[in-house]
Amino acid sequence: MKMTDGSHSAEVVGELMSITAGLRRLSRRRTAEAVAVPPLPEAQRELLFVVANQPGIGIAAAASALDLAGNSVSTLVNQLVEAGLLQREPDPADRRAARLTLTDKARQRIAAWRAARAALLGQALDRADPEDRAAIAAALPALRRLLDQVRADVADPGRDG
Repeated sequence: MKMTDGSHSAEVVGELMSITAGLRRLSRRRTAEAVAVPPLPEAQRELLFVVANQPGIGIAAAASALDLAGNSVSTLVNQLVEAGLLQREPDPADRRAARLTLTDKARQRIAAWRAARAALLGQALDRADPEDRAAIAAALPALRRLLDQVRADVADPGRDG
């Protein structure tokens, strides 16, 4: 499954999607089992991680990061505020806008999720061949660039290249 000269193979694309979906699904399932907290819908979890990575983010920016409509993110925010996992504070620069921050309860939950996920994947990586570990590490920058390219293409579908 080798690709060169900008060509892509349906087989490579399919395998990449299968692998990333499988890792995500297993990680999510095993993390939920390892962490003794009530489960959250995936969209709520994703929003919590966005806020954890960008404290003080606004709803519009969170919607963009999640590739969701603003009203959908507003609904998620309301649910997470009600659950005691998110705080919505007025933006000092624009009182009509809100800034999102995690509660202590959410920070603890995210720390537990991250620890469980790191343990699961870390153990698997520890058992992998050194060559495979090196190849996975070497592929990370290219995978990050691929994600950035897909995000850019989705944001501006008419752009060239």
